[in-house]
Amino acid sequence: MDIDRIIEKAGGADEIAALAGVGLEAVRKWRQSRMVPTKHWPALLRVPGIALQDLTADLTTTETQQEQERETDVSNPCPPGANAALVLADGTVLWGRGFGAHTDGAVGELCFSTGMTGYQETLTDPSFAGQLVTFTFPHIGNVGTNADDNEAPKMAALGAVVKEDITAPASWRSHEPFAAWLRDHGRAGISGIDTRAITRTLRDNGPQTAILAFPEHGRIDTDSLLNRARQWPGLEGMDLAKEVTRPKRVWTEGVWHSTKPVRENRRRVVAMDYGAKDNILRCLVTAGCDVTVLPATATAEEILELKPEGVFLSNGPGDPAATGTYAVPAIRKVLDANVPVFGICLGHQLLAQALGGKTYKLERGHRGANQPVKDVETGRVEITSQNHGFAVDEKSLPTDVKVTHVSLFDGSNEGIASTTKDAFSVQYHPEASPGPSDSFYLFERFVAVMDRRAANSTNAGA
Repeated sequence: MDIDRIIEKAGGADEIAALAGVGLEAVRKWRQSRMVPTKHWPALLRVPGIALQDLTADLTTTETQQEQERETDVSNPCPPGANAALVLADGTVLWGRGFGAHTDGAVGELCFSTGMTGYQETLTDPSFAGQLVTFTFPHIGNVGTNADDNEAPKMAALGAVVKEDITAPASWRSHEPFAAWLRDHGRAGISGIDTRAITRTLRDNGPQTAILAFPEHGRIDTDSLLNRARQWPGLEGMDLAKEVTRPKRVWTEGVWHSTKPVRENRRRVVAMDYGAKDNILRCLVTAGCDVTVLPATATAEEILELKPEGVFLSNGPGDPAATGTYAVPAIRKVLDANVPVFGICLGHQLLAQALGGKTYKLERGHRGANQPVKDVETGRVEITSQNHGFAVDEKSLPTDVKVTHVSLFDGSNEGIASTTKDAFSVQYHPEASPGPSDSFYLFERFVAVMDRRAANSTNAGA
């Protein structure tokens, strides 16, 4: 088999990769092995000039049989050099090298994140619960991990999918290697994966269920894994906020190394924890809030009992319609009590429902630190960090709710505001600061609303 001649007949590496439905990394491996796996032969035989004898030339009967056995005997040990597998519900099987904690199969929604940094913050963001995260940047884990970069006490994502093997930490901030950190959290990762191919699959075909297996015994039954992946129900209709929310607590820590002066007249804020990132709470404190955090299931009565000057609705995972069954009634009572409300991500979607709107599942979720969003009123473009697979349906919004922000990627909704209540929200994460400070004004706007309310109350009393 003259692999270089076959690639040339197909029109080049890009063309043969697209034809076979693989990435360029796979084509590179074909060149190394001087062999095209038999499962791709039917696709290549459709190319004018490629015949069966081209694919079978110089391939001995023994080699052909071995290749067929690797394709069909799913209970065999992993191929040489591999000890883990990622199996997609569409039948794709990707072999790789596992690291972190062993698992017989972590199943969830496979997604990708385009951030070049912040992998630890990503994996501990509670919004990633129920998901396996593919990182498009090839070098993940190389700066190790540290306690400061966690966004929650536990890793929320089900696992990490990366291209290159993890190297020794190369940062003075590192306290622990990435693989050891994953073991501590009971999660697995897999390297040696063509992450660009996964990204194209998710981009073109929408969300995929997948299962990551890194078994201690080393044998992987891909048929069984595929069956488990296809049985997983998906995130639609799934309420995950209850799984990641934390108990009531008072939060006092502000943004690190902030140069903003400490306010004397601070505002009482109740933060609803649907899966809150710690840095959101830090931003509220730095903006001038005294923050009490309540769990996702807190009732309106429990919220209003604290006499808040404002209520914050946090980010979180899962289907907003499912979480909304108990969260939306509480939010509506808070709005009826005329308390200012500010929401982020899932909180944005819940506020939209409370104001009369609906949400839907995106064909392609937004995840990464380079997402452009336009402020409709000012025309200003913010570079934002995002992590969401659902969105607010603008067509469902009532006339007393206006659109404030839109995505410049796909035109989906990124922000709303009520015209009759002091309530507004954004889909993206202003606390992640990819700009780096493009979006902090939203926290200041929230505090300004409460300041105005307090001033009006004082003047009315006078």
